[in-house]
Amino acid sequence: MTQFVDLAVRTPVQAEPDGLGPAVVAAFDFDGTISTCDSLQCFLRSKLGRRRFGWGILRALPWLIACAARLTDRHTAKEQLLRATLGGTPAALAENWAAQFVDAELPRLLRPEMLVRLAWHQAQGHRTVLVSASPSLYLRLWAQKMGFQAALCTELEIVDGCYTGRLASRNCWGPEKVRRLDAWWQQDVPAKLYAYGDSRGDAEMLARADVAWYRGVEQSTRT
Repeated sequence: MTQFVDLAVRTPVQAEPDGLGPAVVAAFDFDGTISTCDSLQCFLRSKLGRRRFGWGILRALPWLIACAARLTDRHTAKEQLLRATLGGTPAALAENWAAQFVDAELPRLLRPEMLVRLAWHQAQGHRTVLVSASPSLYLRLWAQKMGFQAALCTELEIVDGCYTGRLASRNCWGPEKVRRLDAWWQQDVPAKLYAYGDSRGDAEMLARADVAWYRGVEQSTRT
């Protein structure tokens, strides 16, 4: 089992106001980094029920297998899973599910040591940003609750008041994480970037960082 480093929170300092371009940004992946599991599967299983979720997995299985075999991309496989599970769900209902999930269930899936690390960055006045392939449907709510400046996540399409299961943005994985970060800070490039990840999907973001943490261990510092 991967052991994550538990870091003590230092004495808080006053954060720089938004818009003044803080010198340091800390970018966090979510699934497997802050959480202990795949949060999308937990969300779908919890809110759809095991039977409906299982049926959705079976319907999407050919694409999931093809993705694992690198015969199709993650964007396509995720769309097929979401169309088979969340497709046709009224937006108001799904957003109510998301609020319930964030308040009652998501806290049990979080790594306490990574919450300590997040609190340390925020205490130093660093800007914190969540960068995840999981949907903004529930992660944006959680990110706001935890004091992140932004949640750069996969966006889901809504048509006529219902989730279609299609993605409204590129799947925020791999190189897309770096593109989303660049678009977020635009010309206000941070003087120092910390990045936290746990998988291949975080490789480009970790490579871009001045200080990269992989599975709770500092990997490198760029100078």
